[in-house]
Amino acid sequence: MPPAPEDPPGFELPLLLFAGFRTLIDELHAELARCGHPDARPVHGFAMQAIGPAGATASEVGRRLGVSKQAAGKTVDRLAALGYVERVDDPHDARRKLIRLTPHGLDMLNQSAEIFDRLRARWVERLGAERVASLESSLRTVVPATGFPVDVPGWFG
Repeated sequence: MPPAPEDPPGFELPLLLFAGFRTLIDELHAELARCGHPDARPVHGFAMQAIGPAGATASEVGRRLGVSKQAAGKTVDRLAALGYVERVDDPHDARRKLIRLTPHGLDMLNQSAEIFDRLRARWVERLGAERVASLESSLRTVVPATGFPVDVPGWFG
């Protein structure tokens, strides 16, 4: 009987998880570039998720991203320059500005969702449906059920 393989070092697990994440995100952005969003960056997707369908203030975006209001403002400025968001008067408070997704921003998010479905399908082709489902199920078991955080930019700091 062959000897049991040694467990890999503990640091390898987070690196493999990050490498898998990075691979998917890099493939997403390569495809987005081909689909009319060549300037989209990973931080833009997180920021647009933080803005959400109802819009948000710069302070809310900063809080959701885990960054300062000023850092969020810089990201929002870039998104506005690219045509992904717009600043509008808050209908409930004339002193505030809301950041809202534009049709171009919504298009990027919709295309991202479709691309992620195709990327997952590629993983299924390579690994098999059962292994991908098992991977997803296992991750759901160890990841807190509090939703998907969008504060990665601030967390990486």
